[in-house]
Amino acid sequence: MTEKEQLIFDLIRNNPYISQQELAEAVGLSRPSVANMISGLTRKGHILGRAYILNDSQQIVCIGGANLDRKFQVKNKAQLGTSNPIKSMKSVGGVARNVAENLGRLGQDVTLLTTCGADSDWSFIEESSKVFMNLDQVTKIPGAATGSYTAVIDTNGEMIIALADMEVYEALSPELLSQQEALLNRAKCIIADLNCPKETLQFLCYYAKKHDRPLVLIPVSSPKMERLPDDLSGVTWLITNRDESETYFKAKISNHQEWKQAIEKWLSLGIANVVITNGKKGSMLGNKEEGIYYVPSIETKDVVDVTGAGDAFSAAVIYSWLEGKNLSQIGRAGTINASKTLQSAYTVRQDLSAAQLQQDLEELS
Repeated sequence: MTEKEQLIFDLIRNNPYISQQELAEAVGLSRPSVANMISGLTRKGHILGRAYILNDSQQIVCIGGANLDRKFQVKNKAQLGTSNPIKSMKSVGGVARNVAENLGRLGQDVTLLTTCGADSDWSFIEESSKVFMNLDQVTKIPGAATGSYTAVIDTNGEMIIALADMEVYEALSPELLSQQEALLNRAKCIIADLNCPKETLQFLCYYAKKHDRPLVLIPVSSPKMERLPDDLSGVTWLITNRDESETYFKAKISNHQEWKQAIEKWLSLGIANVVITNGKKGSMLGNKEEGIYYVPSIETKDVVDVTGAGDAFSAAVIYSWLEGKNLSQIGRAGTINASKTLQSAYTVRQDLSAAQLQQDLEELS
């Protein structure tokens, strides 16, 4: 950097929201000259976008789904071919977005990379999410609709039909991510869900190995396991459930021995750390250094809503790992955060913080 560039860089470090006019006055240059210098710093990778994210401020980068979730509950017995009175609810969702909010509430600096439509659905998601994560790198796709999940449920809460519109995430291409090279290269950790196309996930595996960046993959559902990269040797964490692992290996997991064998199969593919959750039966975590640990579930009597519990588990696992915890501690953190989320009416529990998670863990022990 030149002397003037270094001065501008230092001013932005002290106040990331400083205006170009304020910078111009501070360094004795015209505003257009400052704008050109900022563009140069951005091209060089020293600044990572609007709000002037500096490259010494490592971000957790979450890549994947950010949906609007809608629930329509019929008030009487559902009747096809006619209008049904309903009660409607909407909330924000998407695995990558939910994990990002959990991590943001835990005090981490998080950037969300996703694609969306220029519509009211995205405006709702943006308003609900911006406090917890940086949304400057979200790409709006002309003519596309923001990702959405719509469920119609009966009077007993059982699903009648669900509709998922995830087409917009096909635009999360390797070419799009290549434009974020400066951000990815400085990421503390890259997290991607399987809403991303397979070629994008393969690009991320290659990128993570080449640049020595930690990469976490989180499946979305069993059918999307086919999107996993062919070469998984660049993956730092795979956080999956029993159904997803059964689908991938085409083998049932009926007991602890088969559960452990599934962990070993994942590790043999070159993944550094693996989790397989199994609902009320708990979770199993493993790596080649510490071995394989079983973590029992926590009995949760007052379940309010199961939505988001898996994402809460994943986020607490990642957070604890970044904090340097061992596998046993990591598994317990994921379990307690999932249990507390089950007791919340929200997809991400509203009381979550680093201090609260620590308190929850102390009470558990």
